[in-house]
Amino acid sequence: MSVLDRIGQKLLFSFDPETAHGLSIAALRCGLPVGAAAPRDARLKINLCGLDFPNPLGMAAGYDKNAEVPDALLGLGFGFAEVGTITPLPQPGNPKPRIFRLTADEAVINRLGFNNEGHAAAEKRLAARKGRPGIVGVNIGANKDSAD
Repeated sequence: MSVLDRIGQKLLFSFDPETAHGLSIAALRCGLPVGAAAPRDARLKINLCGLDFPNPLGMAAGYDKNAEVPDALLGLGFGFAEVGTITPLPQPGNPKPRIFRLTADEAVINRLGFNNEGHAAAEKRLAARKGRPGIVGVNIGANKDSAD
């Protein structure tokens, strides 16, 4: 890890996990150079179900909950980005605190509860990126008060 990476990590870890997450989304939304794109390696290309992925490593759902930065994630070198989880209606998710760092395990526990702006907001953002390259998936879920 470079010195700059360590400084960035210390800065983000000085905030609670949810604030740090929000700051990272804001940085990507503003176009700040938060990382360097990985060089493309033709050996990593795969075709799955008729889709051509530049590499098999993607950003999973849960990071970009509102489909705000899929192109920025692709620009960082991910082979695909999955946004969401998106619910039919906006919902606030679970009460805070709802993200917990397990520092010794280098892990986090996520109990956010599908907080998101709802499908209409995500649909609008995704429609605006129509025609751009890159594979973007959408993870969908039910609202907390939906009938089973």
